Amino acid sequence: MQVINETAPRSEVVAAFFSDADHGPMVMVNLLKFKDIATYPDGRDPELTGRDAYNRYGEAVRACVEAVGGHIVYHGPVTGMLLGQVEEQWDAVALAYYPSPQAMLQMVGLPEYQAIEIHRYAGLAGQLNIRTKAPAGMPA
Repeated sequence: MQVINETAPRSEVVAAFFSDADHGPMVMVNLLKFKDIATYPDGRDPELTGRDAYNRYGEAVRACVEAVGGHIVYHGPVTGMLLGQVEEQWDAVALAYYPSPQAMLQMVGLPEYQAIEIHRYAGLAGQLNIRTKAPAGMPA
């Protein structure tokens, strides 16, 4: 299996993902790989780690997720692997509940989200976003 970390989805993937009208509540699994040093377009914070830049995003994104009816289920560091092999292990995992793909789309359109996204790009070397169906009875 080939794994390719990316920081932004391709347009054809976005179109298919958000046009899935049958998909209700979901939990997004985010496998995160951080840059050693954050890279901001304006050169700010040249000593900041990628993890610290992403944490700026992570602290602020909670309010954006909640604004569209979602919540952060879990966020934490990857500390080891028991099964499987990858060339390079991810640094962290985050799980976010959304009432629908359309709610996530609404979130990324929020001005508050767009203002913090710079920290995400500054800190991430790449990530995998995996959509899963939220289990029945999961708190909204």
